[in-house]
Amino acid sequence: MMIRKLTKISTLKVRWELRPLSSLTQTSQNIFDRNAKRLQKERAALSKDVGLYDYLKEEVGFRLADRVFDIKREFKAAADIGCSRGYLSKHILAESVEHLTLTDTSAAMLEQAQGTPGLQMLKLVKDEEELDFEDNSLDLVISSLSLHWVNDLPGCFAKIKRSLKPDGVFIASMFGGDTLYELRSSLQLAELERKGGISPHISPFTQIRDIGSLLNRAGFTMLTIDTDELVIGYPSMFELMWDLKGMAENNAAFNRPAHLSRETMLAASAIYQELYNKPNEKGIPATFQIIYFVGWKPGPNQPQPLERGSGEVSLKDLGSIIEKGGKLDTKSLN
Repeated sequence: MMIRKLTKISTLKVRWELRPLSSLTQTSQNIFDRNAKRLQKERAALSKDVGLYDYLKEEVGFRLADRVFDIKREFKAAADIGCSRGYLSKHILAESVEHLTLTDTSAAMLEQAQGTPGLQMLKLVKDEEELDFEDNSLDLVISSLSLHWVNDLPGCFAKIKRSLKPDGVFIASMFGGDTLYELRSSLQLAELERKGGISPHISPFTQIRDIGSLLNRAGFTMLTIDTDELVIGYPSMFELMWDLKGMAENNAAFNRPAHLSRETMLAASAIYQELYNKPNEKGIPATFQIIYFVGWKPGPNQPQPLERGSGEVSLKDLGSIIEKGGKLDTKSLN
């Protein structure tokens, strides 16, 4: 009986229907409330002591601008996506960039953004998810600690790639998945103990392993991705959460809880202190994982890999070549 069944199944004809890729629509799940994030940024920008909370984004903006200077090229047209209060533009020199377009969802933050002497700037209130730059119009696109709030990150990368000229470069930074892991776990443990479940009090972040795949999917080449961790000390968990609000980095997920009880907050603070406080040190540490990445739009002047099989030296001979001072003995190859 088993043989007969297998024979019958093997004679079935299967019809495959092939459709072009253009007919397959790509959808993205909206995790973040973009309007709530805009309001958070507006409130932070209108605060009298807004400058007190710039320390983290100032440092990351400086480090990202240094990567722009590493490229020995003068960029005619560039865009800063999600510029906030100008953490990048204040470090971009006119010798490197001739014209810089600043975009952000918050008009108040955009107004406070400043540039360096001689740098031509244009400010536009524009959402990172609704970029509409002309195709092949930009030489450089930069973004610092803004893209982690974008719902459709693959679509955003694709729009940036289309706006770049051939051999244009995209340089950006964003928070990684290990950011605020101490705060996340402390809140989860406190809520699990008291309510028997957990709520998403910390917004999700992109893992570093996914950045390369997203950039490749968008069509970028010659990728460079690295990560850095900034550990900042705070007196307690409450000062950390207050500073996050001042940075406009508080939770903006659609499924965020509307209320966090006082009892849970006090318990989370005690758990944070117990689990992560370093011996002989006061306060608590907070980890911010920063992902830096560089991607290039393909161009005719970029270096291309050689054809397969065109190599003249085997890797097994690499040791002897190094011993000879890097000199290649062409006679032994013939």
